[in-house]
Order: sequence, then C-alpha cells, then structure tokens
Amino acid sequence: MNIAVLSGKGGTGKTMVSVNLAKVAGTSAYVDCDVEEPNGHLYLKPKEVVSEEVSVLVPRSDPDKCDGCRECIEFCRFNAMVYTLDRVKVFNEMCHSCGGCAVICPQEAITEHPRAIGRVESGISGDVHVRTGVMDVGEVAGLPIIARLLQNPSVSEEDLTFIDCPPGSSCSVMESIKDADFCVLVTEPTIFGAHNLDVVVELSRAFNKPFGVILNKDIEGEANPSEEYCSERNIPVLGRIPFDRELSDITSEARIASEESAEFREMFRKILDNILEMTA
Repeated sequence: MNIAVLSGKGGTGKTMVSVNLAKVAGTSAYVDCDVEEPNGHLYLKPKEVVSEEVSVLVPRSDPDKCDGCRECIEFCRFNAMVYTLDRVKVFNEMCHSCGGCAVICPQEAITEHPRAIGRVESGISGDVHVRTGVMDVGEVAGLPIIARLLQNPSVSEEDLTFIDCPPGSSCSVMESIKDADFCVLVTEPTIFGAHNLDVVVELSRAFNKPFGVILNKDIEGEANPSEEYCSERNIPVLGRIPFDRELSDITSEARIASEESAEFREMFRKILDNILEMTA
C-alpha cells in the first residue's frame, strides 16, 4: 500500500513524520520525492547505496539535413527551438521531451539524445528500503525523476511504502500522489498552516484520494486554526504531535524520534494504526 505524506508548505514536519512512520512500520519503503531538496536520507542514513542516472531525451538538429523549413519551431508549444545562424538551436531546459519535433521534421534532420537531469539513489536502513531522488542543480523539472522513483519501491505489495512528497501542490506533488492509496496531510497550528492545509485537502479530493490530517507542533490548551478547519469540515485527525523540546532536539540532530524514545515510538505507532484503520 502506498501512503503519501503531503504538506501545503515546507517546514511543517512532513519528512519527520514520513521517516518515523516508515521505521515503526517494520519492513517498508521510504521514497523521497522532494527531488529539489531531499533530506530523508539524513535521518535514515541508508547503507549499500546504489545510484542510477535519470535522463530525458532532447532533440538535436543536423544542419546538413535541415533545410530551414521551421516546421519543428512552429510545432513546439514550449518555445524550446529557434532558427538562427542558418540552423536550429534547441534550449534544452525548456524542452518537455515530447518528441514531436523529430516526428514532424520532413527532412528527418532531428534526432533525440539522452540528457542527464539527476539520479535515483537506493539503499537500506534497517528494515526500511530507502529511495531518494536528486535533481541536478539548474534543472527546472523533476517529474521524470519522481516517475523513476515510484517504479520500484523494493518491497512487496503487502508492505507499506511511504512517499515523502514535495511541499505545496505543484505538478511534482501530483506525480507523487497519483498512485497513492492514502494521503497523510501534515499541518501547523497557525492561520497560515490552515490555509495551506486547505490547498492539499483540495488536491487530495481532486485526485479522489482518502486522507487524514496530522496536527504537528500542537500546544495543548491553545487555539489551533488547523484543528478548527478539520472540525468544521469533518476531516479526520490521525494524530497530534506536540510542540516538544525533546522532539525538536532529536529532529534537529537528524535522529529518528521513534528510535530514541518509547513515548514517541508509541505516538507514531498509534498514528500508523489510525491510518491502517481508515484504509481497512
């Protein structure tokens, strides 16, 4: 079963929740789809890491065959090609690798060639299979890396796969959750947190995914706009993570709370039980 962990913004504790759920689940997979800034590996510290390059196909025009008809340029909706100095120039960063320009070229002057945009790293952390996507500096789109990440989680269908999504609701998040069986939405006890929670609630509903909310940094006895948001809309709360100095210290040192404290291990175990109960 694939469980996607989302948040409407960065810094809500999404990765902290993901790695702890993976650890208390036993044999499981953790997939870090935040390919621009992956940090789950800092907590899990995987061993036996194997790296696999991820490439996309980009066009290249042969000036000896090109007659300057410009049909490829008129076809490209992303303005990734121009005709200048008697040849076609391709802006690789703007190309979406659709392959259409090569298909429609009357002179067959365009061929496609692989261009590396990042890598997928796979390793082991105890019982957790860890897969991390890393996008190269300067690249603008990590969707092919995320797609490759989710092809092979390295566990059986009976085991749980936790997908640590990018923050927000961009195309990268949509790619991360499209095959998820359940979405866990992590939020903070602020008005801003409630606003960003609404973004991922609407995204989960648009993809017709069942979901529940984790209230992170919860302070007992104080107003929590995110909790009020859930109460008003009958959204299930999967658990509360307290605003706790010990938990903060453990997390800031890239340690895993469920391995450091029986109290925190029980807290994340109950959250996981609530998730499994909702998906039964």
